[in-house]
Amino acid sequence: MSFAIRSMAAHEIGLALDWTAAEGWNPGLADAACFYAADPGAFIIATLDDAPIGCIAATEYGAGFGFIGFYLMRPDYRGNGYGMALWRAAMERSQGRVIGLDGVVAQQANYQKSGFTLLHRNIR
Repeated sequence: MSFAIRSMAAHEIGLALDWTAAEGWNPGLADAACFYAADPGAFIIATLDDAPIGCIAATEYGAGFGFIGFYLMRPDYRGNGYGMALWRAAMERSQGRVIGLDGVVAQQANYQKSGFTLLHRNIR
């Protein structure tokens, strides 16, 4: 099997929106378009034998700030290390920046392992 991580093409971003909707997430109706406009390389996809299995967005806002979101693995590929590889690719892309993260509450302990600390809670 051939595992790869690469930037998403604009026409593939709908897949990230479909996956987040299937999970019951509401990232915002225009969030993906705004992230893409700010940083066309922000959306990253993981593939296995060229089939999409996960995504994440690591948006760069200048040299000092980044934001990570849209982190999602297809349920049938969770727990196999692919998600961690995708996470690391986003963190590497964001290296040297202060990084904001809109994270899932259930994953806060995992975010702390990567050096994140809770600053604010929000409700949508």
